[in-house]
Amino acid sequence: MTAAAVADPELIGLPGHAGPRIAHFHLGAAALTPDVKVDVTHERDSSIAAILPFCNCYDSFVIPAIVLAAGKSTRMGRPKANLPLDPNRAAAESRETFLTRVVRTFLDAGIDDVVVVVGHEAAAVVGDFAGSGLPARLVENADYETGQLSSLLAGLRVVDRPGVVATLVTLVDVPLVSAATVRAVVDRYRQTHALVVRPTRGVQHGHPLLIDRALFDLLRQANPTTGAKPVVRAHSTRDGDIEIDDTGAFTDIDTPADYEELVQGLRRS
Repeated sequence: MTAAAVADPELIGLPGHAGPRIAHFHLGAAALTPDVKVDVTHERDSSIAAILPFCNCYDSFVIPAIVLAAGKSTRMGRPKANLPLDPNRAAAESRETFLTRVVRTFLDAGIDDVVVVVGHEAAAVVGDFAGSGLPARLVENADYETGQLSSLLAGLRVVDRPGVVATLVTLVDVPLVSAATVRAVVDRYRQTHALVVRPTRGVQHGHPLLIDRALFDLLRQANPTTGAKPVVRAHSTRDGDIEIDDTGAFTDIDTPADYEELVQGLRRS
């Protein structure tokens, strides 16, 4: 076991195996790197992961993203992370799923470090995501059944490094948020340094949510029953609420009916 794997035991480290697009899948082997490519070989290359294999810090003013994808998806009946946005596309490696869309959106918005927290059916989620070739770090939350806060804290354990000023947080349930919205949230934070920045539409609050590092310890001390919401609500301000004209930022897919409506809407667009 590598030193990095010991330092962050939550990071998934799967046995090396051959596959159509992946030669060796060892996320745990680069636990502290700011960029881990899922579609890599066991050999070092010119990626950031290879150049900085033991880095446990970032440059100043870095804002990573945490994608919460550990839940049981009870109402949906199957992992939301693996749901295809185009079910008619046969080839799995060419399909856009909820998870690949969310990760791609963050990357398109200029977020260099994306951490995905998995839990329920973790192996299926990781295996499906591996074919995307997208750079992301995947961390397993073994305590996902205790509630969403545990997954957020699992993500914080990975991203909370010197140089991080805040983190973006979103749910895999909200796949259609735009890169423009992500950029707008980050820009508002850079302008105001509000402790919480969130998209708003009237009385609605959307995703992604940005949380300043000053609140990380409060999140760690939060009641698992009530989760992060009391912390977020207590520190939300007008400066941090940004009116967003992006339906995707407020579209939460929870049930098969929600999913069918989403797919039909995408087909019409």
